[in-house]
Amino acid sequence: MNIKYFYPRKALAIPMLTLLIVVGSCKKFTDLQPNNSFSETTAFTSTDRIALAVTGVYSAAQSSPYTDGNNRGYPFGAANTEQGDARGEDVIAVPSFFLITYGNTYDATTGNNTALWTSLYATINRANIVIEGLKGAVVSGVINDATELAYEGECRFLRALCYHELLTHFAQPYSLSAGAAAGVPLQLSAITSPSRVDEAKAKGRATVKEVTTQILADLDFAETNLPATRTGSLKVTRATKGAAVAIKTRVKLDIGDYAGVITEGAKMGTSALAAPFTAPAGYGSYALTASPDGPFSTVAANGSNAESIFSIEHSTTRNAGTNGSISTMYSKTPGRGLIAISPIIWDMPFWKTNDLRRTLLCINDGRAYFTSKYKDPATFTDYNPITRYAEVLLNVAEAYARTTPSSSNALALLNAIRNRSVPTVIDQYTAANFVGNGNALIQAILDERRIEFLCEGKRWFDLHRLSTDATFGGLGVPAKVAYANATFATYTAGVPFAGTKSFVALPATNFRFLFPIPSLETSSNPVLAAQQNPGYQ
Repeated sequence: MNIKYFYPRKALAIPMLTLLIVVGSCKKFTDLQPNNSFSETTAFTSTDRIALAVTGVYSAAQSSPYTDGNNRGYPFGAANTEQGDARGEDVIAVPSFFLITYGNTYDATTGNNTALWTSLYATINRANIVIEGLKGAVVSGVINDATELAYEGECRFLRALCYHELLTHFAQPYSLSAGAAAGVPLQLSAITSPSRVDEAKAKGRATVKEVTTQILADLDFAETNLPATRTGSLKVTRATKGAAVAIKTRVKLDIGDYAGVITEGAKMGTSALAAPFTAPAGYGSYALTASPDGPFSTVAANGSNAESIFSIEHSTTRNAGTNGSISTMYSKTPGRGLIAISPIIWDMPFWKTNDLRRTLLCINDGRAYFTSKYKDPATFTDYNPITRYAEVLLNVAEAYARTTPSSSNALALLNAIRNRSVPTVIDQYTAANFVGNGNALIQAILDERRIEFLCEGKRWFDLHRLSTDATFGGLGVPAKVAYANATFATYTAGVPFAGTKSFVALPATNFRFLFPIPSLETSSNPVLAAQQNPGYQ
């Protein structure tokens, strides 16, 4: 469903003043272009319009406008994945789109980080508007309490995703000061009038802990009120209980609540002592696909495989286009191939040379390697994978390993992912690999994350949360390879990359570890202007 909220281009702390809702006549946001409109006073006066309003929040998550007003996949259409990868070292930004991010030359006026901020808050505001409208619809008798709660659960799930993304790019990790650092503005009411705009303009940054507490509250609410499963094309594109729990394992891993990660994961079947792991029916019956390319084997598999929990949908009529789709940016021929795989990760000895992910999920053009996870750069229909069951298993594996050295649970979860890709028994892990060395097990799990989620935008999550971890992280922004120095001869699987890294590492204490609050925001909000991330104007 293609619902849009119109707002002034003038920036605000929550820059999305919404006075009109534009809707179409279909129940899937990917199916149409908008063809009529109605004001907020009538947007929640029928069940059909309410359904459209809810799908409109997904539409905002898929395609809020870039700074030039065009659709370039912000925030979750693809841009979150591309930004999350380009901030790390395991891909190469082939000039031009994400080279500023990759090379750490962004400032408070840069389009990519500005669009990430504004589009995330656009989605948050749309969620807030719909939540308020839903509550009014209950009072007026248009919908019942159960319907309201289910729809509100979807809105709060998407709002939680947005706030987590904001914290990851614009705020210090929770571990730095137990969440006491400045987070981002926390807006939980809809901005629908000039007076609320004025309130938003005076709003400053909540702490990381305050925002994280709200994220978890939203996800708890979503888990309680969302359905366990959905059918057909909505299977992975509308939020479910399992999706809420999956993101909770991510957030709790961020904040070092390892017991919480284990508790949440148990709901998804991760407490078994051996594979195969499967989520119970009440949480979606998710399971790993037999082959590592199962979630990506075909375009159709995006929405029908057992492993994908939540993805952002694309179609031929609703996508981010040539300048923003995930398939265009990552795929080579007929895609643009603007994000290549770096020889840094390709050459890592922990990535076995016979790993099936090298052949099933990667291709080369004789110059560099690219992912082949995304199959349709011609018409841009590949979904953007937000979370898979593989992530839940590795989140819980790390939590077990950090709380119980040489944990058999951790090893079983790790091997469930790794062994489907490393078929030779001699190359597979056993308990003997980690006897008396729990750190080695944690490191193996972190290494596996880099391989499994390559080109899915999750590298920055780990770099950010581990930035204060002297044993397993502390990298800040790692050194990176320039495309000119990544000749085909530098891709030597199993032999550590020893070539030139033209982009130097930046410690987490460097101001560029964080994105700046956009200048178009601070120019309208003096409170935020005084709270700008250090080092930026």
